[in-house]
Amino acid sequence: MGGLPLVRSAVLALGLASACVAAWAADPVELARGKELFTKIQPACAVCHTLQAAGAEGQVGPVLDELKPDAGRVLRALKAGIGVMPSYAERMSEKDMLAVARFVAHATGAAK
Repeated sequence: MGGLPLVRSAVLALGLASACVAAWAADPVELARGKELFTKIQPACAVCHTLQAAGAEGQVGPVLDELKPDAGRVLRALKAGIGVMPSYAERMSEKDMLAVARFVAHATGAAK
């Protein structure tokens, strides 16, 4: 009888983990919006960063295909800026910044 609570806990944990993964599943509409913003927001991310999925060959910032930042790291950089990269907090909504962050993470394989 002592094993039953442990089994229930394991099943609950597995269910929660599955729900979390599903919540982060790539939304094609959001990824397309993120790609569009990556190339068109001013100043465009593509001006500085290389990212194959966006057809970007920037020469200033890190090569995102090599860096493979997760969405959280990209979102923090967009909000606060980093190095010579400006903050986009005044230029983009939270939803748009999240779309760019998820697009970059998905495109580089960091979202897997």
